[in-house]
Amino acid sequence: MKLYLDENLSPRLAVLLRGRGIDAASTHEVGNAGLDDRAQLRYAAREGRVLVTANIVDFVALAEEAVAANAAHAGIVLIPATFRLDEFGVLADAIERVAWRYPAGIADIVLVLSRQDPA
Repeated sequence: MKLYLDENLSPRLAVLLRGRGIDAASTHEVGNAGLDDRAQLRYAAREGRVLVTANIVDFVALAEEAVAANAAHAGIVLIPATFRLDEFGVLADAIERVAWRYPAGIADIVLVLSRQDPA
């Protein structure tokens, strides 16, 4: 699974994930800081990357729009408010579980990140 971290996540998280063998890029690293959410999702889809974000409201709406328009995306992982965005190790652990559970990706699926590995 290839990941694309939204602008609200630190590029440090992408570095940490790459250190764990996960293909991760951040909005900041690829020069997309400041693009609107729709453009971020389009970029992720073009690159075949699952978009990871804490911006739940906007990206749920965009996922619903994509379904209505029969438009594909590479998947979205939502980070709920139960996570602090500066808990890099905790976030990396949870994201890593998703990446290894779905190595082929989650095209057109929206997942909510969990602190615990589901049974």
